[in-house]
Amino acid sequence: MRRTVGLGLRREFLTDVLAAPAEVGFWELAPENWFPRGAKAYRQLDQLREQTPLTSHGLSLSIGSPDPLDIAFVRQVKAFLDRFDIAVYSEHLSYCSAGGHLYDLLPMPFTKEAADYVAERVKLVQDIIERPLVLENVSYYASFATELSELEFICTVVEEADCKLLLDVNNVFVNSVNHNYDPYAFIDALPSERIVYGHIAGHTEEAPDLFVDTHGADVKPQVWQLLEHAYRRHGIFPTVLERDFNIPPLTDLLSEMAHIDDSQQRVERCSDARLQTTSA
Repeated sequence: MRRTVGLGLRREFLTDVLAAPAEVGFWELAPENWFPRGAKAYRQLDQLREQTPLTSHGLSLSIGSPDPLDIAFVRQVKAFLDRFDIAVYSEHLSYCSAGGHLYDLLPMPFTKEAADYVAERVKLVQDIIERPLVLENVSYYASFATELSELEFICTVVEEADCKLLLDVNNVFVNSVNHNYDPYAFIDALPSERIVYGHIAGHTEEAPDLFVDTHGADVKPQVWQLLEHAYRRHGIFPTVLERDFNIPPLTDLLSEMAHIDDSQQRVERCSDARLQTTSA
């Protein structure tokens, strides 16, 4: 498996992976899932990172929250990233706290004021962690304010904050169905230079106009097609297969990850063929 193909690290198969390294380009983990687990867990991560690079995708930063930014938490994240030599820290362009933890990722209002607010908080986080913050486009099921489009809001935040982007292709597809827009045009309009890596995952179809991003099913064919389009438009970027529920055996996940590898190789072959034609 290429080093540009990653998998979300889950406890269900951690023991097996430590015993026999899996063919995974890199592992993605949530720092806050490891903070309270003690010395044994840290030893496991040390062993794992000797086999395979690590990257991180947080759950609790709540970058868009009306609450003050949790500086102590951000410093804890920074210490974790430094401890395990993790260069990339990604989070959700959303919020999960307001006067307390809400246990869900809620969408931001798409307004210039909200974009400015988030951008300032992102800058503060980046100053503390001494790395770019990588923000993920999220799925959402209701719009609280639409002064800006989803696309305009994302582009405004990453430009003002001078941060990076995690392109979740499944979220684009789910939102395009739920909010009636063209997912290909959406991806085309994203800034290539901001995209650090990507996510792909499964979703459920509750109704013809209501898809839910569950991370609990196989990736749909339409989403594989959209991922390949994103590679053609923005170049090949590292991509993580996410699976949080109904987790199958690791061998099944590795088989599904091979689709990412296949897509990247197809795009490379097409690019090489175009270069050869041009040079001829």
